[in-house]
Amino acid sequence: MNSLLAFTIVMLIWTVSDYVAKKTKALLSSLFVASIIFLVGFKSGLFPEDLLPSSSLLALGQTVVGLVIVHLGTLISLDEFKRQWKTFVIGVSAVVGIAVFMYAFGQIFLDTNYILSGIAAISGGTISIILVQDAAINAGLVSVAVFPVLIAATQGLIGFPLTSIILRKEARRIQTAYRDGTLATPKEHAVVHDETDDSILPAPFHTTAGTLFVMGCVVLIATVISGWTNGYLNTFVIALILGIILRRFKVLKANALNGIDAYGLIMIAILLIIFGPLATLSPSDLFDLIVPITIAFAFGVTGLLLFAFLAGRFLGYSKEMSMAIGLTALYGFPGTLILSEEAAKNIGETDEEVHIIEDEILPKMIVAGFSTVTITSVFITGILAAFIY
Repeated sequence: MNSLLAFTIVMLIWTVSDYVAKKTKALLSSLFVASIIFLVGFKSGLFPEDLLPSSSLLALGQTVVGLVIVHLGTLISLDEFKRQWKTFVIGVSAVVGIAVFMYAFGQIFLDTNYILSGIAAISGGTISIILVQDAAINAGLVSVAVFPVLIAATQGLIGFPLTSIILRKEARRIQTAYRDGTLATPKEHAVVHDETDDSILPAPFHTTAGTLFVMGCVVLIATVISGWTNGYLNTFVIALILGIILRRFKVLKANALNGIDAYGLIMIAILLIIFGPLATLSPSDLFDLIVPITIAFAFGVTGLLLFAFLAGRFLGYSKEMSMAIGLTALYGFPGTLILSEEAAKNIGETDEEVHIIEDEILPKMIVAGFSTVTITSVFITGILAAFIY
C-alpha cells in the first residue's frame, strides 16, 4: 500500500477516535473507537493487512517505545508518593488482587497464556499490553496477542461508569461530613506535573532533538543492564526506574517528553503497535475471545475491588474511596482527573463544596492512577511476560 495513503488513513482514524472520545467524555475511549474501526476495516477488506506497516508509524512506535517508558518515569514524584503512601498501597493491592483472582480462579476456565495477558491488560495500559503482546507474537500466539488489545479497548466501558457511581457516593459522604463539621482539612495535594522541576543539563539538551538524544541514551543503558541480567530484568522496567531516578536528580525534567515537537506523533505511533495483530485475526478467533474476555473481567475486577477494599479498610479509607482507587487500574490518567472533577462538580452545591470535595478526592485518584497503571502493572507484566510460551 502507498505509504502516504496509509499514513493519511491512520491519522483520519485517530482523528475520529479522539473526536468521539471527547464527545462522550471518554466513556467511549479513543482506544475503543480505534479498535472498532480497525477491526471492521480489516475484517471487511476495506483496509489491507499491510496498512499499519505501510504507514511507517509502526516502525517508529517500536523504536521509541522505550523513550515513552522513561517519560512515564519522569511523571512520578517520589515526594508525592511519600505523602500519599496509603493510596499507593491500596493501588498496589488492587493490582495484586487482579493477579491473584485471575490465577486462582481464571485458570479453571482459561489457558495460562490468556491469564497472563489478561492480567497485564486489566491492570495496565499501553506499555503493559506491548510487553505481553511482544512475548505472545514471538511465541506465535496471535489470539493471545489480540486478547489484551480487546480487553484494553473495552475496560473503560466498565471502569468509567463504576468509578463515576462510586465517586459520587464518596463525594456525598465528604459533603455531609463537611456540612456536619466533621471533615478534617486535607493536608495532601498531588502535584502531577511540576513545571519548575527543570533539568540541570545544558540548554542544547532541552530542545526536541536534545531531549530525544538523552532519553535514547537512557534506553540504551537500560538495554545494557538488562543484558547483564540475561533478560531477567526487563529493559522497560529498568527504563521506568531510570526515569524516576533521573527526574529525582533533575537530569531529566518532570514530564520530559511533554512540550517537544514530536510528542504527539510519538504517542500515536506507540498506540498503533497494539493494533498490529488485528489485521491477521480471523473472525472465528475473534468470536472465540468473547468468553475469555468476559471471564477475565469477572475475576479481574472482583479481585481488584476486594483487595482494594480490604487494604483501604486496614488503612482507614472509606470503602468508596478504596474501590475507586483500585478501579484506576482500568483507565489511569487522565480519566482519574476527569472523573474526580466530574464528581465534585455534580455533587457540590457551592464553589466551596466543589473545592473541598476535589481536595479530598483528586490527589488520591491521581496518585492511584500512577501506582496502578504506570508502576505496579509494568513491574508485574515485565515478570509475567517471560512465562508466555
